[in-house]
Amino acid sequence: MKKPDGKVVLLGDMNVGKTSLLHRYMEKRFQETVSTVGGAFYLKQWGPYNISIWDTAGREQFHGLGSMYCRGAAAVILTYDVNSLQSLTELEERFLALTDSASADCIFAIVGNKVDLTDDCALPPDENRPEKSVASCSSKVRKQVCAEDAIALYKKILKYKMLDEKDVPAAEKMCFETSAKTGYKVDYLFETVFDMVVPIIVRQKAEGPPQTVDITDYKPAKRTKSGCCA
Repeated sequence: MKKPDGKVVLLGDMNVGKTSLLHRYMEKRFQETVSTVGGAFYLKQWGPYNISIWDTAGREQFHGLGSMYCRGAAAVILTYDVNSLQSLTELEERFLALTDSASADCIFAIVGNKVDLTDDCALPPDENRPEKSVASCSSKVRKQVCAEDAIALYKKILKYKMLDEKDVPAAEKMCFETSAKTGYKVDYLFETVFDMVVPIIVRQKAEGPPQTVDITDYKPAKRTKSGCCA
């Protein structure tokens, strides 16, 4: 197996679709999956570089492993379910602190998955929107998390990391909505992240060998639940 030049890590609560997103991108198909145990990864060649993409478990009993998988990461994809406001809250309260072990110049993407479960009929009425039958909307739900919520979280992350907004990608560029089931914006998400990761890989290679995951050194850490910002 080729040695990875850089690492991208997916974090988020269970059942938000992290594994399905990765399968959709790497295998170009959607499949029903079971909850990830520990972590798993794919290796993606991007130009001259090999990038490992780590899928991590969202279950609380595997929470401490996240910090180990994030060690030295060039990018972290924080994933939530657009139909669950709690899954967005969990990113701040449970998962953000795990990224303390990532690269100092790590980039962050905020990704709302499962947009296929929402529909325009759940939005406020618009005289310019074609009328839809009740039947066509019956299986859809009102989206609980809007783009502004994700942008607000991104700005909290910058504050937590003590980064200036002028020195990092704009929030609007780093907040995505996707559907692993239909493939909506999945390629765009990963390819945008990869393009941003390449300069970080170049800097990391100039500074020395990247840090890797070593599960033999893992010791469970005591976890406290708290937000990143007041």
